[in-house]
Amino acid sequence: MALFDLLGRSWALGIVWSLSKGPQTFRALQADCGGTSPTVLNRRLKELMATGFVERGEQGYRLSAAGAELSDLLRPLGALANEWADTLDVRGRSSTKD
Repeated sequence: MALFDLLGRSWALGIVWSLSKGPQTFRALQADCGGTSPTVLNRRLKELMATGFVERGEQGYRLSAAGAELSDLLRPLGALANEWADTLDVRGRSSTKD
């Protein structure tokens, strides 16, 4: 369950999702993650690097082999999340009638 704890922290999933598109610099990653604070982004990157999901390369931060495997497992959840979001109205309530 430690993995769920890590991924449940603010912006951890967003970082993995963003890096699944390819390596990014800190600033590009910050912009891709909605302008999250540098402190939070730096903390999450350190945690993701310490756990072996993210590594630093010549082009910036990137997913490690374990991070790429995690990203592949999360991809179907992204599709489900998009489908689910489409069922919500502007206020975040289900648009279907009971």
